[in-house]
Amino acid sequence: MADHDATPDPTLHALAEAFAIATEYWDWQGRHVTVAPATLVAVLAALGVDAGTPEAAAAALAAQEVAPWRRVLPACRALREGEPATVAVHVPEGGTLDLWLELEAGDRRDLPLPPQSGATRQVDGRPVVELEVALPVDLPLGYHRLCARTGSAPSAMTLIVTPRRLELPARLAGQGWGVAAQLYSVRSAQSWGVGDLADLEDLAVWAAAEHGADYVLVNPLHAAEPVAPLEPSPYLPTTRRFTNPLYLRVERIPEYAAADEDVRRRVDALRAEAAPAVDGGGPAPIDRDRSWTAKRAALELVFDVPRTPGRELAFQAYRRREGRGLQDFATWAVLSEQLGATVDGWPERYRHPSSPAVQEFAAEHARAVELQCWLQWQLDEQLAAAQQAGLRAGMALGVMHDLAVGVHPAGADAWSLQDDYARGITVGAPPDPYNQNGQNWSQPPWRPDRLAETAYAPFRAMVSTILRHAGGIRVDHVIGLFRLWWIPAGLGPTEGTYVRYDHEAMIGILALEAHRAEALVVGEDLGTVEPWVRDHLSARGILGTSILWFEFDWEGDGKPLPPQRWRELCLASVTTHDLPPTAAYLAGDHVRLRDRLGVLTRPLEEELAAATEERRAWSEALVRTGLMTEGAGEEEMIEALHRFLTLTPARLLCVALTDLVGDRQAQNQPGTTDEYPNWRVPLTGPTGEPLSLEDVLASPRAAALAAVFEG
Repeated sequence: MADHDATPDPTLHALAEAFAIATEYWDWQGRHVTVAPATLVAVLAALGVDAGTPEAAAAALAAQEVAPWRRVLPACRALREGEPATVAVHVPEGGTLDLWLELEAGDRRDLPLPPQSGATRQVDGRPVVELEVALPVDLPLGYHRLCARTGSAPSAMTLIVTPRRLELPARLAGQGWGVAAQLYSVRSAQSWGVGDLADLEDLAVWAAAEHGADYVLVNPLHAAEPVAPLEPSPYLPTTRRFTNPLYLRVERIPEYAAADEDVRRRVDALRAEAAPAVDGGGPAPIDRDRSWTAKRAALELVFDVPRTPGRELAFQAYRRREGRGLQDFATWAVLSEQLGATVDGWPERYRHPSSPAVQEFAAEHARAVELQCWLQWQLDEQLAAAQQAGLRAGMALGVMHDLAVGVHPAGADAWSLQDDYARGITVGAPPDPYNQNGQNWSQPPWRPDRLAETAYAPFRAMVSTILRHAGGIRVDHVIGLFRLWWIPAGLGPTEGTYVRYDHEAMIGILALEAHRAEALVVGEDLGTVEPWVRDHLSARGILGTSILWFEFDWEGDGKPLPPQRWRELCLASVTTHDLPPTAAYLAGDHVRLRDRLGVLTRPLEEELAAATEERRAWSEALVRTGLMTEGAGEEEMIEALHRFLTLTPARLLCVALTDLVGDRQAQNQPGTTDEYPNWRVPLTGPTGEPLSLEDVLASPRAAALAAVFEG
């Protein structure tokens, strides 16, 4: 528990700070909080540091202080292109030293040696000298190696040279706009009960060709469990690198076209089994389990259809490119199918991906592992098709993917990358005005020290894979690349603390991978954010996020922020997936829903009054700016709110698909789990009627709202 009056232990606090663990912070009410010793000890333990006694803490602090001197080179260093930088090299006093660079492109550069003078320290009974080596300022962008040899002992570290600033793609001229969609809810007559990548392709082409949109932003498409039951939240995936095969369109796979009549007839019968259910005449919640069970059976049929020699070569090339990461993911999926989704319930021999038993299992189940790899290959092809279709139709960016903040604690990444995640810790958020008890997201965090030791390899692989077929990436809770709220097991969300990450490396890698993909990066920077963080993101060319309902002049008259004072480097929208559609917001439906679900923190009357005042303030602002007549109806006000966005300098504007069609159902209600069908809400119209993708493309209401951005 946070203790306002506790007397801090200087050694424990020094040790925590040496590992970038916050020992104090200011809460949302402006109060200074000292982190409890129990929290610090538990977080240090998750990093492999024993601080359970004063003696252990003192010994760990001493070891941490001398650790850099025991290695010739640090593990990793991120620097910006063209900027001077040095690296500390530690060598035995009087010893020999050779230094050279191995560039990513294959070139080698020998480096001049610095003077053999510098700070000296006794390390393990011998004097060690610290030398500052100046790096060339003309290093190209990329991942390079600084190599050293002292005597006969070689050492190496990774140098990550990142763009000073990620420039927006040149093809995005002026103010761009796009559509945000929860893809699973956008179902066509051809999809299997859940919106898929073929539906995404059609939505992108319609938005671009008919209305001049520059992108489609989709929910995270990360992979879920390999068999039912599937986790409905796209923000709690099993892995963030690979994609959910639920989004495949079976009939778009070339082998389906080459299949014999019997196979195609059986596939078509399975598709009929996946048709959306009807609940009392209205749309039932989306049933991922039903859809995936049928689709999985169909995909197995298509997988058994022989591939042409060229297709087989392409598949094997994909497997080589994705390497160990794909093999581990596929092996985890097969293990989960046979042993259950909870790794803790597996036999001990299967609990680590590097164990000989796991390798033997993969060999014994090679065909099943190959199927999982094949599914990811098909997803790669259909993602590429959706991206190219959007660009051909005139989009400047194409598809913008969403990166979730973390992964399921029992999922593929938590197993295959377990050495890189902190054990006994979950990520969440401290108390804030909207969640005064704090939040626990049940996700394990990256270990900052392990990220550095691996030169951020898993982070790099994840980002580059997502960006391979994308014009942009939205990073949920981008503040997590700076610091995360760690909650030790057995403690509540209020009893956590912040752990800092090397944001120079993580933001730099984002910028580097986006530069290589000719894409942009949007950071979701809502909530409690240190002011310097937004300055850093802006300086690096990372767009922020501005939601209209949150944009008030809090330091001035408290009224809606005038459009000219909005940020330029941001993605601006009226609503987002954690808020209700605008029609519901204007009617106060969200307040009454939260009251029914029991998640209000104030009496219903107070919340309704506050919502009414907020709507009144925006109505007055819209009338004052000439965007709306006084007393306008729902549709006119929704159009006016979106037209307001066009008056801001924001480089990207966004409209939710739910707003385009007048949907009133929230996709997600924060603070609930089973009380509301979060992430299972189908797309509906103003009166709750189910809408297909075909209905969207023919909707006069959607066309009218899209026209707001076309000029």
